[in-house]
Amino acid sequence: MVNELRGMFSFILYDKKNDQYVVARDHMGITPLYIGWGDDGAIYVGSEMKSLNQHCNRLRQFPPGHIYSNKGDNAGEFVPWFLPTWKTQPTLPTNAYQPEVLRNAFEKSVVRRMMSDVPWGVLLSGGLDSSLVASICARHMARRSGNFPKLHSFSVGLEGSPDLVAAKKVADYLGTIHHSYTYTLEEGADAVRAVIKTLETCDVTTIRASTPMYLMARKIKAMGIKMVLSGEGADEVFGGYLYFHKCPNAQEFNDECKDKLDRLYMYDCLRCNKAMSAWGVEPRVPFLDADFLQVAMNLNPEEKMIRAGKDIPKEDRRMEKWAMRKAFDTPEDPYLPDEILWRQKEQFSDGVGYGWVDSLRDIANREISDQMFANVENRFPYNTPTTKEGYRYRMIFEELYPGQACAETVPGGKSIACSTERAMAWDESFSSRADPSGRAAGVHDSSYDSSFEADDKVETGNKKQKISA
Repeated sequence: MVNELRGMFSFILYDKKNDQYVVARDHMGITPLYIGWGDDGAIYVGSEMKSLNQHCNRLRQFPPGHIYSNKGDNAGEFVPWFLPTWKTQPTLPTNAYQPEVLRNAFEKSVVRRMMSDVPWGVLLSGGLDSSLVASICARHMARRSGNFPKLHSFSVGLEGSPDLVAAKKVADYLGTIHHSYTYTLEEGADAVRAVIKTLETCDVTTIRASTPMYLMARKIKAMGIKMVLSGEGADEVFGGYLYFHKCPNAQEFNDECKDKLDRLYMYDCLRCNKAMSAWGVEPRVPFLDADFLQVAMNLNPEEKMIRAGKDIPKEDRRMEKWAMRKAFDTPEDPYLPDEILWRQKEQFSDGVGYGWVDSLRDIANREISDQMFANVENRFPYNTPTTKEGYRYRMIFEELYPGQACAETVPGGKSIACSTERAMAWDESFSSRADPSGRAAGVHDSSYDSSFEADDKVETGNKKQKISA
């Protein structure tokens, strides 16, 4: 049955007559689900960890694309049900690039998620992903007969941030009723603790990006909007993060994309769903549609790879997410202005204003002393934070969710601009730039300069300690 579903879900079915239950989670983990085990052998399941942690000595996030039952041949085991060819085949995908096929598959995914009986809108950062979603929605609504209401779009950022400027251009082009929200560094800083409590994570990347989204969701709900479409997932499918500029070959590219999708439930899916749902707004993510993934992830990864540099002829150069950009580059009937369609990638935590990430790092540097950070491994021996900012979030998280069982639900490891640890070997400079901001990859127009060094240089024992600001 779950293979026939299209959408997002976490559910429990209980057969009282046979005393049998079945727990299932959608293919990507778009909606949250936790499972825990108590001392008495009882099994607890809930959409929030805070409902379980008082009862369980062991906790984990329920794995996406799996089912769990108390009866049958696989009783008490997590059984995978989402097994598409792009996940199971041992060889690289070989499908040729067909822009119209990719375009049609994505349009179908977006329109499918427009079905709603409540007021809805789109999140619009002004980047490629959300702008394509908004464009397809606007075009489809314009083709509908009758008095169809105008599309509402929403953006958030610091005053004058890149996203606010770009989002306004897209909204004007599409003719949406646009709502541009600004927040201050103080408002963002004040919300961090509530965000950690809501998201149930201490991951630096997630908290940076979730805070402005959390603040925006409150204002969206106040308008009476109850559902929004969003652009999460595109960067994982098409290798859109800036560190992919350094990817050495198609095999590494494909493996990284698959692993990023497998881990998305701990990052962007968790961020988007919990930050919006905290205020009663339902987010939908068309880039993670199962049918669209079947098309996009079976595309030859050579067609997705970034081709840049002076040694590449101009006509052969390709920027991040070229495949999606080219598929929607239709001059005879344009979806977006060229300046938006070919705009450089901005990670959400950067696009809301570069001062946002910098201010969070500054706060951590003030609150976490060098001495505290030098003893980070003693303070947090499990999944030890690698930056002062991470240390600060971990302290707040531990106050709210004490115990290692809770800490084990949060992912760890070094990252360069949201990568897995695999990508840390793609470029020598990454080892000293371990930071989740897109600027750390060194290829962005506003990248950190050569003096940047992440707070990941702590050596213990008899070795010299090196702690940078």
